[in-house]
Amino acid sequence: MTAGSATTRGAGPGAAVERVRVAAYAWVEDDDAVLLVRISPGEMGAGRWTLPGGGLAFGEDPATGVLRELREETGLTGAVDGLLGVRSAMLQPDQTKSGHRIQNLGILYRVSVTGGELRNEVDESTDLAAWVPLADVDGLPAVPLVAWARTVAGR
Repeated sequence: MTAGSATTRGAGPGAAVERVRVAAYAWVEDDDAVLLVRISPGEMGAGRWTLPGGGLAFGEDPATGVLRELREETGLTGAVDGLLGVRSAMLQPDQTKSGHRIQNLGILYRVSVTGGELRNEVDESTDLAAWVPLADVDGLPAVPLVAWARTVAGR
């Protein structure tokens, strides 16, 4: 199976579609704070915090995609400073809006801010962007990606 392709496993009409999703995420720090975004109401994981980032368009370079997502979700522009890691996570049908079983391959980059003004995304997958003190991150309701990224970033 190639990235972005889908297959149906099992027999019968209730069989789950399986697919691979490739995404890129930004670990952005400023002093002792990290940039996080909150998932919008109506989205899976609503109210939980995550890193700026998301799914890549077909053919999109991951480093280009992470900077596009940063701009879309936070209003900030950035530069990729390096690759921090790649994470594979399995999402079951009850964890996805589509009802598909998804393997999410998340590419994590260290990114520095080069410009823009912090703002919230409107009518999209996130609704709040904020600099969160690293000391407060563990107390937030967050997706598992955040804890993994913090460990990989050495923070």
